[in-house]
Amino acid sequence: MNLQFDDTIVALASAPGGGAAGMIRISGTEIRSCLSACFDSKEEWQKSHRSERHPGHLRLAGSTQSLPGALYYWPTARSFTGQPLAEFHTISAPPLLEAAIENIAAHGARMARPGEFTLRAFLAGRVDLMQAEAVLGVIDAHDHAELNLALSQLAGGVSTRIGEARVDLLELLSELEAGLDFVEEDIEFIDRETLVSRLQKIRTFCERLYADSSTRMESTGSLSIVLAGLPNAGKSTLYNALVGDSQAALVSDVEGTTRDYLVTSLNWQGQSIQLIDTAGMESGAHEISVSAQQFRAQQVAQADLVIWCTASDLKPEWYETDRLQREPLSESQHVLHIMTKSDLPPALPASQLTGACEVELSVTTGEGLEHLQDLILARLTEYRRGSKLLIGSTASRCRESLRSAGLSLQAAEETASLKLGEELVAIEIREALQHLGQIVGQVYTDDILDRIFSKFCIGK
Repeated sequence: MNLQFDDTIVALASAPGGGAAGMIRISGTEIRSCLSACFDSKEEWQKSHRSERHPGHLRLAGSTQSLPGALYYWPTARSFTGQPLAEFHTISAPPLLEAAIENIAAHGARMARPGEFTLRAFLAGRVDLMQAEAVLGVIDAHDHAELNLALSQLAGGVSTRIGEARVDLLELLSELEAGLDFVEEDIEFIDRETLVSRLQKIRTFCERLYADSSTRMESTGSLSIVLAGLPNAGKSTLYNALVGDSQAALVSDVEGTTRDYLVTSLNWQGQSIQLIDTAGMESGAHEISVSAQQFRAQQVAQADLVIWCTASDLKPEWYETDRLQREPLSESQHVLHIMTKSDLPPALPASQLTGACEVELSVTTGEGLEHLQDLILARLTEYRRGSKLLIGSTASRCRESLRSAGLSLQAAEETASLKLGEELVAIEIREALQHLGQIVGQVYTDDILDRIFSKFCIGK
């Protein structure tokens, strides 16, 4: 990749095809002379030293015609690309915009490569690598949740926290190295308990990002909901009701009817959802039962939300088993506990059975179904907003760096806990700094930049 970006580039920055408005973007050190030959304005925009809007006309190639519009001009390095930048906004058809671009190109500009404007912004230090990837995330967002996540990353939310972690590690490293200079005088600049505590805090943050990156890479754009519970808890009946097909899943009073898992794609209020019905949680040595439980465990582990079904007529001797299966699951997954078959007489007093249930419903009467759907959508929105930190492309690129940073910090933490040499702790901290630097772009290679920015469209 050629990292010399002094030449002037031009591209269509608005969406291709017909539209109510169009935008041409130009950037480069010689932008002033290039635009002076193409842009007519009554204002003295060439002498401007601040960001201003200038009405005028952009002349078309091979014609006496021109496009009316407004030129937004940033003459200093404070622009997005870190060099003089201009955007021409107009209302026009695509052929006229292309003719205007041809005229600009004829006066010293060249066509921009994919992502070159954002790449210049990165190389100028205007954005870091995660924010650069978020530009593409905004363009490719499929729904409001993905858009908000990309905008949050673009605003520097995660970058700031990674930057804070790097600063904290640098401070720890300086304190350790200062101690090494005075090792013969037995001066301790930081006690081991504080060192371990601070390392643990940073490691926990990196591990959370790593877990999030794994989830993002497995994501299909849809959110998955898994129905789980003991056998004969009414999961398949509820599944049929939610998908609107009474024959979607086989329903029987015989326990363990469901052996495989069923998946149906739904769209609730614009949200794409994968609804999954699994086998009841049970133990068994039969090969089919073992396979069913393996499928169930896999689907539950990958779910965005688990709906745990407890039947109203659950036998008293099974109630403790139901609790022991559900509570550990709640520690690692988002679980919504509901009571099914509420139209049937309860086998236990209501205070014992419904204690942790958030919804009571009956598919037979329809009671509680609408409330359940509303609660599911609210929970999915809440969990997605609160737990996701990385857009998919960033998660894919950063996953190995996050894993390596976590391992280095764990090694540093263990070394410090065992009170081994401070120089060994310092080595592991330097490794962690290297990996975190790769995430935000403090450390990069041409291959990494090629891989990222080749995915951009021209004009961004």
